[in-house]
Amino acid sequence: MPKTKFQEFIYGVLMTFFMVIAMELYNAGVRSGTLTYSAFPSAFLEMRFMFPICFVMGFFFIDRLAPKIAFKMAVPGKDNPVLVTTVRACVTVVFMCPIMSFWATMIFKQPGINFLPIWLQTIACNFPMALCWQLFFCGPLVRFLFRHIFPSTAKSKAPARAGL
Repeated sequence: MPKTKFQEFIYGVLMTFFMVIAMELYNAGVRSGTLTYSAFPSAFLEMRFMFPICFVMGFFFIDRLAPKIAFKMAVPGKDNPVLVTTVRACVTVVFMCPIMSFWATMIFKQPGINFLPIWLQTIACNFPMALCWQLFFCGPLVRFLFRHIFPSTAKSKAPARAGL
């Protein structure tokens, strides 16, 4: 996937955009009891806060920590690439969901003295959506877009076979 800092930046922007917009729409639907088109303006307004926070937390902190943890569980080059990608995505969500739920609780929920239970409830509500969205939709979509923006990253050099 990304091979340069610029490519890491673009990948991070894409991943952040699609994760944040989906989670903002999801939370708008949870708040109102149903997801309608009226949720889109508020979701895009909330992105003003959540996108920069998510990008900074992910790009500068979690994207450095998650691979170290994930690659102890699934080793690139040794384990199945699908397993490696899945474990990496799961570890990222395990860290990003509580972090972003913390910020959402602080910014949107005015928790006061009940911060801890409201934050834990926010995590519990958001985690299943964040994990499923990341594994089944956002991750594959962003990797697809990234391969089309940077086609040279999709080509891997196959080892030469002896005797040919």
